[in-house]
Amino acid sequence: MADWMDESQEYQLTVLQEQIARATHTTRAPSAYFCEDCGSVIPEKRRKIIPGVQRCIECQEINELRKKNYRPV
Repeated sequence: MADWMDESQEYQLTVLQEQIARATHTTRAPSAYFCEDCGSVIPEKRRKIIPGVQRCIECQEINELRKKNYRPV
């Protein structure tokens, strides 16, 4: 006979497994051949390593800095 602690742990495990399943089954757009910002070719190695990539390395770095509200002096 299970006590309340066993039931709680079982529930937490079920919730965790559902969260993992949702996180790993996200659909991604196919990787782009050309950067959406500057139009340069995205290297094949980058497209294989990062599924769904849409920007070249330089434009991605700029985009990430903008998201952080980075303001160069």
